[in-house]
Amino acid sequence: MTADLDGTVDLRAWIGREEIRSDVVSPDLAARYHATLDLPGAPPQEGAPAPRLIYHCMTPQTVPTGMLASDGHPQRGGFLPPVPLPRRMWAGSSIRFHRDIRVGDTVDRVSRIADVTTKEGRTGPLCFVTVDHLLSVAGAAVVSERQNIVFRGPESGTLGKPPVPAAGGDRRRIIVPSTPLLFRYSAILFFAHRIHYDRTYATEVEGYPGLVVHGPLQAALLIHFATEARGVAPDRFTFRSGSPLFDDSAFVLNATDEGESMRLWTARERGPAAMTAEASWDKTGTVERGSA
Repeated sequence: MTADLDGTVDLRAWIGREEIRSDVVSPDLAARYHATLDLPGAPPQEGAPAPRLIYHCMTPQTVPTGMLASDGHPQRGGFLPPVPLPRRMWAGSSIRFHRDIRVGDTVDRVSRIADVTTKEGRTGPLCFVTVDHLLSVAGAAVVSERQNIVFRGPESGTLGKPPVPAAGGDRRRIIVPSTPLLFRYSAILFFAHRIHYDRTYATEVEGYPGLVVHGPLQAALLIHFATEARGVAPDRFTFRSGSPLFDDSAFVLNATDEGESMRLWTARERGPAAMTAEASWDKTGTVERGSA
């Protein structure tokens, strides 16, 4: 299948498109992130290592409110291609931390569309957009991330078979996805996707049983869980979204050591794995080892 879905726009023409943005890891941002995730201790101060995934809250698209689509996302056709499928999900990422981002740093981000592909899934058409992000401070690389975004139709969440319940990890922690947590995380991301804070929209328009727990929020909770278990932040982190989580019940962070790496996943009690992840630590010790 060609990457146009409707025969009118060559979506692959977006491959190679770049976006360049800069932002500062202010003490206020570090404090808000720390408070939102209920991280232990005091928030990091100027010059201290910032939490590993705080950069997901930086360089947001500052689109005027009147230019948002009905779902709260920026309208498509700018940096991301105008995929004519209604639902969008952050499917996963593969991240390499070259060194710590520190509070007070000015972070430059170069994002590039690496690939656009389409295929027919079990429940309808899918479009996958791969974005490479390179973050640097004073010209030195600090984070490399390959992000995968999937666009799908409204019926793509239908499952043919009952999902298999996830096993429990060697380490477990219960998380209550409260409405304030989901709202605060959306706010700190400057992210207006309505499925995370507008219950009427989430249930009556998109047909979910409740508010949807953000994928990157689950990733942030898992990387902090891994850091706490090992006492040092990982040098590499990958995550992949599977099934959604909602605010209608608590879910569990799970972790199991596997040599130099750690396998992690989120799941409701007796539910399937919602997000799977792997954290790994370099043996060389060349990467700065700060907080998660």
